[in-house]
Amino acid sequence: MLKPHVQRSNSTKTLLLPLHTPFFQRTGCTFLPVNSRPSSASFRKTGKPFKPGFVPYKIKAAVASSVSDDIDAVSTVKALVTVKQTVGGFLSNLGLQRGLDDIQDLLGKSILLELVSAELDPRTELEKETIKGYAHRVKQESDDVTYEAEFKVGSDFGEIGGVLVENEHHKEMYLENIVLDGFSNGLDPISIQCNSWVHSKYDNPQKRIFFTNKSYLPSQTPSGLKRLRKEELEALRGNGQGERKSFERIYDYDVYNDIGDPDSDLSKKRPVIGGNKDLPYPRRCRTGRPRCDSDPDSEKKSNLFYVPRDECFSEVKQLTFSAKTVYSVFHAVIPSLQTAIVDSDLGFPYFTAIDELFNEGIDLPPQDKQNLWRSLLPRLLKAISDGSDNVLRFETPETMDRDKFFWFRDEEFARQTLSGINPYAIQLVTEWPLKSKLDPNIYGPPESAITKEMIECEIKGYMTFEEALKQKKLFILDYHDLLLPYVKKVREIPGTTLYGSRTIFFLNPDDTLRPLAIELTRPPMDGKPQWKEVYKPSWHSSGVWLWRLAKAHVLAHDAGYHQLVSHWLRTHCCTEPYIIATNRQLSAMHPIYRLLHPHFRYTMEINALAREYLISAGGIIESSFSPGKYSVELSAVAYDLQWRFDHEALPADLISRGLAVEDPSAPHGLRLTIKDYPFANDGLLLWDILKEWVSDYVNHYYPNASVVESDQELQAWWTEIRTVGHGDKKDEPWWPVLKTPDDLIHIITTIAWVASGHHASVNFGQYTYGGYFPNRPTIARRNMPTEEATEKDWEFFMKKPEVLLLLCFPSQIQATTVMAILDVLSNHSPDEEYLGEKSESAWADNPVIKAAFEKFNGRLMEFEGIIDERNANKNLKNRTGAGIVPYEFLKPFSEPGVTGKGVPYSISI
Repeated sequence: MLKPHVQRSNSTKTLLLPLHTPFFQRTGCTFLPVNSRPSSASFRKTGKPFKPGFVPYKIKAAVASSVSDDIDAVSTVKALVTVKQTVGGFLSNLGLQRGLDDIQDLLGKSILLELVSAELDPRTELEKETIKGYAHRVKQESDDVTYEAEFKVGSDFGEIGGVLVENEHHKEMYLENIVLDGFSNGLDPISIQCNSWVHSKYDNPQKRIFFTNKSYLPSQTPSGLKRLRKEELEALRGNGQGERKSFERIYDYDVYNDIGDPDSDLSKKRPVIGGNKDLPYPRRCRTGRPRCDSDPDSEKKSNLFYVPRDECFSEVKQLTFSAKTVYSVFHAVIPSLQTAIVDSDLGFPYFTAIDELFNEGIDLPPQDKQNLWRSLLPRLLKAISDGSDNVLRFETPETMDRDKFFWFRDEEFARQTLSGINPYAIQLVTEWPLKSKLDPNIYGPPESAITKEMIECEIKGYMTFEEALKQKKLFILDYHDLLLPYVKKVREIPGTTLYGSRTIFFLNPDDTLRPLAIELTRPPMDGKPQWKEVYKPSWHSSGVWLWRLAKAHVLAHDAGYHQLVSHWLRTHCCTEPYIIATNRQLSAMHPIYRLLHPHFRYTMEINALAREYLISAGGIIESSFSPGKYSVELSAVAYDLQWRFDHEALPADLISRGLAVEDPSAPHGLRLTIKDYPFANDGLLLWDILKEWVSDYVNHYYPNASVVESDQELQAWWTEIRTVGHGDKKDEPWWPVLKTPDDLIHIITTIAWVASGHHASVNFGQYTYGGYFPNRPTIARRNMPTEEATEKDWEFFMKKPEVLLLLCFPSQIQATTVMAILDVLSNHSPDEEYLGEKSESAWADNPVIKAAFEKFNGRLMEFEGIIDERNANKNLKNRTGAGIVPYEFLKPFSEPGVTGKGVPYSISI
C-alpha cells in the first residue's frame, strides 16, 4: 500500500528550462532562468478542508523538481497523460500568437496534477496533503499528445484514489487517460480513464477530479475521497441559475419551452410541453437561455443549444461521422434542395420521376464546399459523370433493389407491421365492436363502421368471426382516438389533411398477416356531421385504387406515429431524464453509473440537434409529417395516454399489446400470439442476454436487499427519475419500487434496452423502408375522393387515379428532405460503440465483472449466428421470401454505414 509523505526543500532553486527554436529564430536551445516555487509547506492543512473548486490564482503548486534528496521509502511515480488532438481545442493552434500559453506549454506547465490519497491522515483524521506536479509535453503520435509528470510518493501516502487536474491553458482540452507507474512495492500501474473535456482554469477555477477505476458504493467510499465524491456531484447539479456556458458540465431539468420561435415569427409560437396537466412530458436539459420577448413562457433561440460538455459529439480529428453528416444535411443539403425545387407544393408527376431520384438525381445549385460535401455525404452525393459535380443522387434502398414493387403489395404492407421499422404499434383485437373512448358529443358516434359481417366476408373459408376473435387471429393498427382530435386543426394547415384510422389484419395459418379493412374517420366539423368509411381489398379497379389511397393515409399515420412516438418519445425523449439523473445523483465511481454510462453516449447532443432542427417550429417534422405544427403536441398526448415505464420492458410491452402471454414453460417465459414475429423473437433473446449481463453485474455489488435500500445515491437517483425527470407522471401507481437487487436489475435492463435494442429496431432501418417514400409516405395531402367529393373530383379520380395517388404523396421537397434525413439517421458512424463489443476499463479491472462481460460478449456473437439461422429458415415467412429483406435490425454488430443491422449501446443518432 502506498503512503504519502513527501519531504521537500524549503530553499529556492534556479532551474534552467529550454526554449526550443519555434520561439526564437536561431538554432539550438535557449535557456530561460525560472525560480522554482516555494515548498509544499505553503499548502499544509490548517484544519479547514481543502476545496478543489476555489483555488486562488496566486497560489502555485509545488513542482516535483523542488523535492529534496532525502527520499527514504519514497517511490518515483511517473504520470503519463494522454490528450487528444482536437478540432478547436488548445492543441490546434500552437504558435507565437498564443503568447503566454505557448511559453507555459514549453516550460512544462501545461497541466497541474495532484495525486489524492484514498486515506485520511491517522494522526489528524484529516485528508492527506495532495502531491502536486506539472506535466510537460513529451511526444505526439498521430492524434495523441503525451504529457509527463513525476512525483515523489512517500511510503505512508496510502492508496491513490484519484487525480485532481487543472488545465493551465486558456482553452479546454480533451483528456483521454492518466497512467501512474513506477511504484516501488511492485504495484501494477494505475490507469484512469478520463475521456472528458477539462475546462481552462481561466473559465472556471474549479479543479477536475478523476477517480481510479475502482467502483465504490457510497457506504464503501474511502474516507479520503468522501468529500470529493460529494462535492463533484454538487458541482454537476449546479444551482439552477443563469444561462449555461458551453464549457460547463451542469445537469439540470427544464420543460420543452424551446420548440417555438415566436420572436422571429409569431406563427412559430408553440405551447410549452411538459409541466402541465394538459401536455405532460419528460424533462430536457436546462439551458437557462433568456425568455422570448413576444412569449415569456418560451425560451429564445440561440446559436448554442447547451448540453453538458462531456455529452457533446467527439471533436477529435476522427470526428464522429454522425455529427458531421447531420449538420451537413441541415445546413447544406436541405437549403440546396429548397433552392433547386422552387415550388414547395410540387408533387411527382409520374412514378418514373420518383425512380429518377436514384438514377439521374437532382441538379443542385453550385456549392462553395463541394469537396467537403463529398467527404461528408458519400452515399448521397454522387456524380453521374465528370461534368456533374452538383448532383444529389440517392442510394437505392435495399428493399427496392430486391423488389421494385415491394411497396405495392398488401402482404408487404402487413408484414412490415411485424418486421418493419415500427413493430411497436400492432395490437391484438380483444373487444368487439370496436368503439372510441372519445366524447361522442364532440367527435360523433363512437362505434366503428367496421362490422362483423365485413370481417366474416373476408375470412370465410378459414373460420367464423367469433372463432377468429376467440383464437386471437384479429389484429389492429389503431390511430383513431389519437389522431381524431387533431383532424380539424391539421386540415387548417395548407397542403395536408388527416383522418383517424383503424386497420384490421387477419392472422393466416402460416403466421403471415392479411389486411382486411381500413376505416377512415373525420369528426364533425365546419357544420358537417361525422364522416367515416371502410375500404377493403377489391377485385375491381375503382375499389383497388380506393384501397391504395386508404393505405397511403394509414401509412402516413404510421410514419408519423413511428417517428414521434415509437422513436422520438419512447427512446430519445424519455431517456434524457435518465441521463440527467444519473449524472446528478450517481458518482462517477458508483458501479451503476459505470454500468449505465455507455448507454448514454451522445444522446443529449442528438436530442439538442432534434430540438433545433427536427421537431422545432417549421422544422423537418412539422413541414414533412402529417400532424404538422401539432407534431410534438401529439407526442405529448401519446405520452399522457400510453407511456408507462413498466411497459418499456420488452416482455411487458408485448403483453400489453396482446402479442404475448406469460408462460413459464415457453422460451423467455412468454408465449407469442404470432409465433413468427421477427422483432419479438429476436428482441426477447437480446433482452434475455442483456438482462443476464445486468444481473451478473448488479448481484456482484448488491448481494442483498439491504444494500440496495441503504444506497443513498441509488435511491436519490430513482426518486429523481420518477418525481422530476418524469415528474408529470410521478403519482402513477405503476412505477416499480427499488428495494431489492431484482428490482434494480429490472429497472437497469429496461433503461439499457430502450437505449440499445428498442432504438436500434426503430432507427437503423429507416432508409431501408422509408428511402423509397411511396412505401412509407410521411404525409397525405389529399382527401379521399369518396369524402363528399364533387362530380369533378370523382371524374378526375376515375380518369387519373394514379395522379391522385401521386398528389396524395409528399411533395418533391418534402420527400427528398425526409429521404436525406433518413439516410443520415440510418447511418452507423465509424466510431460507433456496439452493445457488448468492447469492455469499459472499469469493468476490465474487476475480475468478476470482466468474466461476466466476456460471457455477455460471447452470447451476443452466438446471437448473431442465431439470427442468420432464422433468416435462412424458409418456414419463417415474415423474415424470408422472394424479394424480402432479411430481418437484421437487432443483429448486435455492424460495419459503418447504412447496413440495416447493428445495436449500439446508446441512442447516438
